Amino acid sequence: MKVSDMMNSDVITCVPTDKIREVAAMLKEHNISGIVVVENSGSDSIVGIVTESDVLKLLELPEPHNLWLPSPLEIIEIPIRELLGWEDAKASLEDIGSKPISTIMTSKVRTIAADDTIEHASTLMIKHRVNRLPVVNDAGKLVGILTRGDIIQAVAGAGI
Repeated sequence: MKVSDMMNSDVITCVPTDKIREVAAMLKEHNISGIVVVENSGSDSIVGIVTESDVLKLLELPEPHNLWLPSPLEIIEIPIRELLGWEDAKASLEDIGSKPISTIMTSKVRTIAADDTIEHASTLMIKHRVNRLPVVNDAGKLVGILTRGDIIQAVAGAGI
């Protein structure tokens, strides 16, 4: 079975200058877990890819590395410090959404040709730990997208 038999030709894309907040809304609106980033609106030249994981990584909080026990006099100070820390975290999260998607996208994008087999696509996905492969034509232009779900659906439907 060929990639062209199961790829989705209606690819949701964004451009590098789109804000992280806007792209996160696109993920939610279209119920997808990744978006291909193209050079500019209406373009079919791939410059990156962004996934839900890329967005979620922005919310990672560093783990504390040392244990600090307050003295009796510092106990009054702790709630104030925590409140200020929370305000800083809240402000930084608001800033994250206004940054361009280019700051978190993956620039090295694994792609596949429409005439490749699903076996080859599956091998690439497993080897490189990706959930989707943009499908390109001979000129390297975006013509579709293939996801793990598409392959599972094809295998289930074909009774392979």
